[in-house]
Amino acid sequence: MKQLTEQQAINFANSEEWKEWTDEQIVRLQLFQKRLCVPFSRFQEAMTKVLGRSIWTHEFTTSNHDNLVQEYLGTKPAPSFEEIVNLIPEEKRVILNL
Repeated sequence: MKQLTEQQAINFANSEEWKEWTDEQIVRLQLFQKRLCVPFSRFQEAMTKVLGRSIWTHEFTTSNHDNLVQEYLGTKPAPSFEEIVNLIPEEKRVILNL
């Protein structure tokens, strides 16, 4: 997929054309772009609906990007809760058992 330039990504975001797009269309575009061209909250919402599970903010790291792509393409199963938690560096984890 052709990568948008910084200005193209800004222009697309500002055009609000993405507001008319389906969740699938948003994921298909944004997941394969290096630059954010859809508001992050809308992209996260679309990913949640398309993958059929909650997508945590920390899953959108560069180091985890390939896992999200593979899950979207159906070549890798969804991660377990433990795998999602383990994406957070151990020294930054705070887990409350209420």
